[in-house]
Amino acid sequence: MLERASDRWVAIALSVLLHGSLVAAVAYGFWTYHQSRPPAPTLAIEATVVDARAVNGAALKTPPQPQPPAPAPTPAPSPEAEPVEPTGPPEPTPEELAQREHAQQEQAVKEQEAKEQAERDAAEQQRKLEEQKQQQDAERQAEEKRQQLQVQKQREAEKAEADRKAAEAKARAEAAQREADAKVRAERESDLRNSLAAEEHANAVRASGALASWESQITARIQRAWLRPPSARSGIECVLHVTQAPGGVVSKVSLGECNGDQAVRESIEAAAYRASPLPPPPDPSLFESDLEITFKPD
Repeated sequence: MLERASDRWVAIALSVLLHGSLVAAVAYGFWTYHQSRPPAPTLAIEATVVDARAVNGAALKTPPQPQPPAPAPTPAPSPEAEPVEPTGPPEPTPEELAQREHAQQEQAVKEQEAKEQAERDAAEQQRKLEEQKQQQDAERQAEEKRQQLQVQKQREAEKAEADRKAAEAKARAEAAQREADAKVRAERESDLRNSLAAEEHANAVRASGALASWESQITARIQRAWLRPPSARSGIECVLHVTQAPGGVVSKVSLGECNGDQAVRESIEAAAYRASPLPPPPDPSLFESDLEITFKPD
């Protein structure tokens, strides 16, 4: 429960009034005590004056008589004890005690209220701290979530960019492949057309007798280069396999079926090498690297 400002001022006024009353009561009691103090008591002593000469004369004239025992002296009354002056404040009156008790009760109430207020303030401070901590945690979680979303968006954007580049690269590769395939097909088609055309042309040239004429020239050239060995007999017929490079240079010679002896076979192979370079064909389409020639020297 919160304390109102008016209650606080009323409590302060009552406290000031109570303390003022207590001070006034103490001052009044102290003044009254000093005014009513009795005077210091004096001791009264009763005595009889006796002349020493009379006492001495009586003693000379009268024989001494036995004296009765003197009565025991009565103790002199003790002087009234002087009251001790109090050194502390006077005893409080019932009204003062009541006021003190009331003041103590009010002080206890104030202390209890102050304690409760301090507890409420501490609880409120703790609540504010917890709310602040919860708010900070919420803000931190929101910031972390925002950063995660930002990272996720960035990754998605990077992935989309990578996918786009990959798609573009794939499209370019496919286009290049299509272009290369088209080029290869075109080259193959062109080669095929050229081959067909060359084959048609070669067939036409062969049909015209140009191939037979070229082979006859090669055979005649080898026969002119042949050196007939002594063991050669008439009716020699051998099959020559001649490999030539462009330009007619003979690179390899081998004999197939042959009815001559070893000297004849070797002389025919040597004649083929000596005939290099062979005469060129009348048409380039007739050129063949591997030739099969029937060698009949007769």
